[in-house]
Amino acid sequence: MAKLMIEDLDVKGKRVVMRVDFNVPQNDDGTVRDDTRIRAALKSINYVRDNGGMLILMSHLGRPKNPDKAESAEEKAKIIKANQKLRMDPVADKLRELVGGNVTKVDAVVGPEVKKAVDAMKPGDIIVLENTRFHAGETKNDEALSKELASLGDVYVSDAFGSVHRAHSSTEGVTRFIGKSAAGYLVAKEMEYFSKVLENPERPLTAVLGGAKVSDKITVIDNLLNLVDTLIIGGGMAYTFMKAQGYEIGNSLLDEGGIDVARKAMEKAKEKGVELLLPEDTVVADAFDANAHTKVVGLGEIEPGWQGLDIGPKTLEKFKAAIKKSKTVVWNGPLGVFEMEPFAKGTKAVAELLASSPGITSVIGGGDTAAAVTQYGLAEKMSHVSTGGGASLEMLEGKELPGLAALSDR
Repeated sequence: MAKLMIEDLDVKGKRVVMRVDFNVPQNDDGTVRDDTRIRAALKSINYVRDNGGMLILMSHLGRPKNPDKAESAEEKAKIIKANQKLRMDPVADKLRELVGGNVTKVDAVVGPEVKKAVDAMKPGDIIVLENTRFHAGETKNDEALSKELASLGDVYVSDAFGSVHRAHSSTEGVTRFIGKSAAGYLVAKEMEYFSKVLENPERPLTAVLGGAKVSDKITVIDNLLNLVDTLIIGGGMAYTFMKAQGYEIGNSLLDEGGIDVARKAMEKAKEKGVELLLPEDTVVADAFDANAHTKVVGLGEIEPGWQGLDIGPKTLEKFKAAIKKSKTVVWNGPLGVFEMEPFAKGTKAVAELLASSPGITSVIGGGDTAAAVTQYGLAEKMSHVSTGGGASLEMLEGKELPGLAALSDR
């Protein structure tokens, strides 16, 4: 991952096209509810401004629909109205508040209006383009759009890790028609920590996998079994592993397509000498409800009408013992239905253990795992919390991410 970093660029007097992740949660009135992602980009933004550069910022927001594909005038009107809430104006307002002025929002992704605004820029100025997904060519990695975006600047900076696994015009295509392309501080940090896990981890290396479906993580499991010393399986996917071993799982979540995957994973773990840890007991409930009746049962003791929603106390102690012996832990997927307090104990306990273990390098995958450690107020005590759920999963799968591969080599 020897790619150019933002500090390798001479940005003085240059126009810097930067892809950021401003896909932020919004209030009903369209204002920004949580500005965490905007704040995460400030280090790269301020580097360019402090060094005399000019910034053209690109981001998507939500999943706007194309009104031209509507089947009726009524449907088209609804799409246009819904898309109005996905304009970048509130995001630009929040950014202006955070950086103290010099932020201009333009109402297009490319075109004469954008070019006029860019031509008038002075060092320290920031332009926020309209939602990149308002342009039909963005997700198609359209060459014409990529060239137009590239024409706006002298160099390119990627600082949206949550989008680097997508080959879109603003993440990959633009790099083919602009000068140098570098990683911003946010992307550089992601690359650094995932390199530590995947290329040169301090051992023992333990991976903790949770979440729902085994089949969603086939490649992740297969790749991690080539890398880790210990693999811990929890969350909804654990019940598919139990079923693969012949245990009764009642009404627990079952990924039928993942049963064979689970069997092969257990066989591969034996072949590789990887310690594969599965639940010994589980917290079950008679309904998927925070107010349901609950009890703790052992392997094969889940009765019809009951479902497993968290790891049990024996399992938690076994998992914690393995984690305590580790030097590096990568964690992707909660260990139970953490959104409901009765089934959050396993996830919370592991999060607290990692947060209180400075001797362990802890890399938290994005998505639900990041949401959980943030909910518990522990995110800042982890070594690294990824900003990209899909991108972090693909990194763990060993895939080449197009938005990273496209950056200039050092």
